[in-house]
Order: sequence, then structure tokens, then C-alpha cells
Amino acid sequence: MSKHILVIAQYFYPEQFRINDICVEWVKKGYEVTVITGIPNYPQGKYYPGYSLFKKRKETYNGVNIVRIPLVPRGNSKLMLALNYLSFVISGFFWELFTKIKADYVFIFEVSPMTQALPGVWYAKRRKLPCYLYVQDLWPENVEIITGVKNKHIINTIGKMVDYIYKNCSKIFATSESFVNAIRSRGVADDKVEYWPQYAEDFYQPLDTINTPEIPSDEYFNIVFAGNIGEAQGLNILPKTAELLKDQSCKVRFNIIGDGRYKEELIRLVAASGVSNYFNFIPRQPASKIPHFLAASDAAFLGLSDSPLFKMTIPAKLQSYMACGIPTVASAAGETAKIIEESKSGLCGAPGDANILASNISKLINSDELELESMRVNARNYYNENFDKKKLLNQMELNFNIS
Repeated sequence: MSKHILVIAQYFYPEQFRINDICVEWVKKGYEVTVITGIPNYPQGKYYPGYSLFKKRKETYNGVNIVRIPLVPRGNSKLMLALNYLSFVISGFFWELFTKIKADYVFIFEVSPMTQALPGVWYAKRRKLPCYLYVQDLWPENVEIITGVKNKHIINTIGKMVDYIYKNCSKIFATSESFVNAIRSRGVADDKVEYWPQYAEDFYQPLDTINTPEIPSDEYFNIVFAGNIGEAQGLNILPKTAELLKDQSCKVRFNIIGDGRYKEELIRLVAASGVSNYFNFIPRQPASKIPHFLAASDAAFLGLSDSPLFKMTIPAKLQSYMACGIPTVASAAGETAKIIEESKSGLCGAPGDANILASNISKLINSDELELESMRVNARNYYNENFDKKKLLNQMELNFNIS
């Protein structure tokens, strides 16, 4: 009889997160997988077409059983976001009390908010099951930096919640070595925390140069960004960077693919800076189509805001870019900068420094094809050595076998 993995993930298909692929791979390995998730609304903040409190509350995705519990959509305000976080916990509390689902393991996929882990912890604790937590966003640090909350009472309360979650998990996986150290610094035993970096789905592969209608094929050097357009992504550096490149008469185009809470503000900044012809905004695309946009571009941009937390972070898009073998030009520090420099797969400068970013882009534009090809090969080789999907999934499965 196959083992049953119960996954708690506030975001799941059709929302685009890597947990979608992890669950499908577990099904291929013979596990029964059930996901407890919300009603899809990320990142736009409203329910996806065809979904509601009364529609498609249960469905199947590539063999994965999906159960959707009620939650308030994110909306476009801090109040709505808080209600979104809270509603998942409340719904999860009642679901946990009354569900008849029987599992062998609980796996919590934690991107913000950390509060989403609570229903999984409660379910596992009540039934005395192994509980695994995969930390993508570090709390309470994330709350302080992203939301600007500085109230010590609030932060301390969140810290106590985080400690409660860590204490009641059998194993904690973290996406960077810095995250591992931060979790251990909260009193978690060394052997309870393990580095488990993100991988890219199989469709992230180098493709032959192709024509993608959304990205013009002309004399411009095309730089692509694909993903959530939020403040944390450090995209506010791009209008100033474009101004500097404009002064140098550089023919460069920033192709921004995606949606998010910061998109309208970014478009406003671009227009106010007089560099609209340096930008090409493309609506959110299916993840499986992103490699086509990367193949049609010369480099990919990765940005992070300047903060101690983001120095500890390795964004998932870095693995996606490297898997596709495209040079990365980044405005980041810490773990991300270390990987780009160590792999020799691109150029990286301090976060928020438009002068350095403009200089690095200029260097890429003036690089010969041999230099660019070396970066492409280095990116792919580093990915294969450090983020191989099969190796990482086997590493994860070892923990199931010894629990």
C-alpha cells in the first residue's frame, strides 16, 4: 500500500510555485499525495476565472488530489493581505478538526506567510505524524522588511509562533545555507535543519534561439525578467539604469514578464523617467513558456532589495535562469551574488546601485559571443552540479524512509 503525503501549501496549481512539480514527482514515485490549499488568487489578488468559494473546491492535477479551503483573496491592500493570511489559518483550523483524511507524512511548503504552517502542525501533532517544513521565506525577518512592521510586541509574538512551528516539526529544510544558520540560531538542533535548495522544473532547458513574437528580434540587447513584480524584486532600479544606458546610447530593452503589486508603480516610474521605449511589459505567462522567452533574449535580470534578509535568500528564478543557460545580470548581494560569481554565469553588483548595473549591462552588450557562450555553459554546468532535480528529490525521500 502506497504511503500518503499530506501537503499544506496556501498556494498551489494553477498558481505557479515549485511545490506543484514536487507533488507530481512524488506521485510518479508511487506516493499518494493530497494538497490542502486555498482558492487561487496569487499574484493578482482576485480569484482565478472558474474558481470561487463554491466552485472547483476539489480537483485533481496530474494525479495530485487537491482540496481547497475557504480564504479571502489577497486584494490590493495590507488589510486584505492580512485577511488573506488569517482566513487560511482559520479555515485550516476547522478543516484539521473535522477532516477524515489519513496520511503518513505531513509536508508544509512555506512561502510567506509562515502562518500557513499552523494547520499542518496541528494535524501532525494531533495524529502523531512526522511533519516536514520547507522554508522559502524566513519569518519574522520577512515581516519586518517586507511589511515594515517594527512593533516589538508584534514581532516577538510572530517569533513565538515561528518557534512553536519549528519545535513541532520533525525536519526543517531551507533554501539557503544562511537560512539554515538563521533557523539554528533560534535554538533548533543542528541535525534537524537541512539545506535543500530549489530546483527548476524539467521544462527549464536551453532552447535553440527562437523568435518569440512578444520580444522583438532587432538590434536591441534583450534582457528579460520573469516572475512576480513586487517591491522585494528590486525592480525600482531599472528606470534609473535605463536612463544611464540611454545617455550612453546603448540599445537595450528590458522585457518584464509577469504581474504583481508593484507593476503599476514600475510602469509609472518608467514613464516619468522618459525611458518607456527601453521597456516591454508582457502579461503573466505559463511557467512552461518562460524558457522560450529566455531563448529569445540575451541575458536575464535578477534583482533583490537591499536588506540583510535578501542577502540570505536564493530566489527560485536564479535556478530557472541557470537551468536554461542564460547569462544573468543581477543587482543582489549575499548568497545570490556568491552563486553568480562562483559559477561565472553572469555579472552581479550591489543591490540598488544603478551605476554598477548599467556598467555590467554595458559590459555584456560589448562582450563577444565567446564570452557570452562561456557564461551560458557555466550556468548550465553549475546548475547540474548543485541543483539537480533527481538528486534533490532522492535526498528528500531519504527522510521519509527513516521517519
